[in-house]
Order: sequence, then C-alpha cells, then structure tokens
Amino acid sequence: MITNLKPYPAYKDSGVPWLGHVPEHWEVRRGKTLFRCIDVRSQTGQEELLTVSSERGVVPRRSANVTMFKAESYVGYKLCWPDDLVINSLWAWARGLGVSPYHGIVSSAYGVYRLRNRQQDNPRFIHQLVRSTPFQWELLVRSKGIWVSRLQLTDDAFLGASFPMPPSNEQTAIVRFLDYIDRRIWRYIRAKQKLIKLLEEYKQALIHQAVTGQIDVRTGKPYPAYKDSGVEWLGEVPEHWEIRRLGSSVRGCVNGVWGSEPNGKDDLPCVRVADFDRSRLRVHLDKPTMRAISSSDRVRRLLEPGDLLLEKSGGGDLQPVGRVVLYDHPTVAVTSNFIARMPVENGYDSIYLTYLHAALYSIELNVRSIKQTTGIQNLDSRTYLSELVAFPPLPEQTAIVEYLDTQTAKIDAAISAARSEIDLLREYRTRLIADVVTGKVDVREVAARLPEEPPEEEAESMDADVMAKDETTDEEVGTETVEEEEVEP
Repeated sequence: MITNLKPYPAYKDSGVPWLGHVPEHWEVRRGKTLFRCIDVRSQTGQEELLTVSSERGVVPRRSANVTMFKAESYVGYKLCWPDDLVINSLWAWARGLGVSPYHGIVSSAYGVYRLRNRQQDNPRFIHQLVRSTPFQWELLVRSKGIWVSRLQLTDDAFLGASFPMPPSNEQTAIVRFLDYIDRRIWRYIRAKQKLIKLLEEYKQALIHQAVTGQIDVRTGKPYPAYKDSGVEWLGEVPEHWEIRRLGSSVRGCVNGVWGSEPNGKDDLPCVRVADFDRSRLRVHLDKPTMRAISSSDRVRRLLEPGDLLLEKSGGGDLQPVGRVVLYDHPTVAVTSNFIARMPVENGYDSIYLTYLHAALYSIELNVRSIKQTTGIQNLDSRTYLSELVAFPPLPEQTAIVEYLDTQTAKIDAAISAARSEIDLLREYRTRLIADVVTGKVDVREVAARLPEEPPEEEAESMDADVMAKDETTDEEVGTETVEEEEVEP
C-alpha cells in the first residue's frame, strides 16, 4: 500500500464543523449548487430494477442477495441514468446512497439527483465523497425522525449539505488514485476470501468424512470392515455402525413461540435464527431478544444445555432453511417460532449430532424436506427426521467429537485470522478514502505517477467489489428490505 502521503501546503477553515480545515484552493459548496432533483417516472415499469446496498452502492436488484417485497407493478417508479446520485432517504446516513452506473428504476421513495455540471464535477468523486465516513455524519445530522430506523433525509436537507470540492482536474486525480488503491485492496480481499472458502470446504469435508465413517479418527485410516448401508447417498458405512432414523436421536421436535412484548414479569430470552453462529454451530446470546412468555407457552419449550435447535422457517436460495446448532448456555430461554427445540436422547452425544446435522446440511439433504409458500421456506421436520443415517456407538461418537473439535479449532483460527486481515484492509480503505476526499492528504503527485492499467484489471476490480463481504449476503439497506420477522402463527 502507498504510505507517507503528505498534507496540502496550505489550509483554510471550511466553516463546517464536521469538515474542519480544507486545502486553501478548494471550495465548500452547497448541494443545491451541485445538484438538481430528478423526478421522472417510468411509464412501463419494464426498466432494470435497481436498489441501494450499503456495501456496493447502486446495483441491479437481481444481483443483490436480499429478500424484498415485490410490487405488482413498477409503473411510477423513479427513473435514473448513469452518473445520477440515488439516495435511500431513510438510510442515507448508513451509506444508503451512491452514484448509479446504470439506467433503470428505483423506488419512488428514493431521491434521484443529477450534477448540474458534469464537465466540471466528477460523478465518481461525488460517489466516494458522499459514502465517506465524515460525510455520513453530515447526512446523519440532516436526517430527521423519531427513531434511528426512521430518520429521513429530505431533498432540501440534502441540497443544504456542504461539499468540499477540489478543482476538476484534482477530482480526476483523486478518482484515479482511489481506483488504483481500490483495485489492490479488493485483490487482497478476494485472495483472502478464496482462502476462507477453501478452509471452509476443507472443514466441511473433514466433518463429513468423520461422521459418515469414511475414516476412523482414532487411526486416521479407513475402518477394517464396511457394509452397504442401503441408503443411496450414504453408501458403505463401518460394519458395526447402526442405520437408524435421524429422529431416533432426539426426544421430539417442539416448535418455538414468539410470545408478546416484554412486560418485566414473564420475560425470557428468545433465540432467533439471527443468533445462530453458523461457523461454530452454536448460539450466541450477546444481545438476546427478550419476549414475554406465558407459563402455558413455556411447557416443553424451555431450553437446556445440550439441546439441538433446528431452523424450520426462513432461509433463501443461497442458504436454505434447515441449519442445526447446539444450545450450550445455562441461561433459561425459549426459541422463536422459526426454530424448533430438539432434546437429545440418551446414548447420543449432542456435539456429535451437531456435527452430523452440519454434514447433512453441507450435502443439502435438508433441501428435499423444504416446502416453500408465500416466499418463505419451511422445513418439514417430520420428513427431515425420517432420513436414514448411520450412528456409531457412543464412545466412538465421543472420539469423533474430540477429533473434530481439535481439527476444526485449527481451521477456525486460520479463518478468523484471514477475516481479521480483511477487516484491517477495509478499515484502511475507509480511513484513506475519508482523508483523501476531505483534503487531509495530497495525492496529486502520486496519482500522476501511477501506471496505466489494462481494462481487464478494471473488470477484475469490479468483480472483487462484488465480493466485498465475507458472507454472500449483501448488506441491503432500505424500506424494501425484509428482516426476519417472527410473529405468532
């Protein structure tokens, strides 16, 4: 990365509290001198439907892995064109905005703004500026509302914002510099993400080999003798393992409850799918959701350490419903109605069963038990728990757990280190962009010395930008986003 960037030779007071001092030759301009509002509506609703992602800016909705309400018609949606600034007025302060590279339509609740002079002002500079951390504070202050989730940025409030604007040629230099840095940062991030993916695949393979008897974890070799399991997906299993229904390992499958608003008397933590730690296969209760649960609703639903929790509703195409995690907290709690509690039968190791379910999920055995209605996936637990699997004796389950705990801990440590490096790269990028677009550092000379890069590298950087997050799910912002809403059926 480029280091030792220097400040500008001379500064002046911008007169704007969040901005402080700016280079002496920069202007501080009001939004109304830079932009004009655009409100052109679609007559057909057939244009490309766009949305705003806090991570990626303006993107086609088809490329965003989000669950959203689908309108019956998009007639009357706002049109935008390349280089227009699109703002989700409710989430502007959380990077819910960006300059669009596309022609398409956006929600009528969004704001669309066009630069008055695109020959003088660079849309890509504007994109970096409005999404920078300092400018987010400006938008937060200008957004008004009772709750944070309902803070709204009006046209007048946005057009009254202050913009630090360098001369046109300097905007071009800044864009060139940031594009160059972005390409390298995303390249590093992409390499780390590929490593993480390989490690996760190796972890899944290791778990699958152990719980299906492909290797004896005590020797590191195949078992001495195998038999045909009679189960197509399973094939041969160790001769002494028993073929049973998956449901034989649990004492029932009890649906959760959502209860009512907390009342200070009957409140309990209510575990949601959002509390699943999918990497560790556990539940994290750092910020528990409290709900009032009546005494009648608590029957058979109070969680105990060692219970398995089955996700029965939710999911999506990339992450289907059906994940299982282990509840290992002493805290008395219940599950939401999206999750079922499965107490473990005697003769089975809870942690072993957690690994087993993870292996079944990795080969998508759960998919054939999924029913989808009204856009939500539901797992038929009776069908899922009727699947035939092979179980080793309890002492062998314990040995497999000890082996997998040791091996997966090493893999998880490597994954954690790679993710930490990604976080540091993102933090560096965020700080650098903020310093550059507000004039804290001078990149003109550095930008002039940067080599020309072939078009394919530009395309590569765009691909990496799409992969900016560790998870495949985009961090979508806006009123169209559907959060997991758990309601009493």
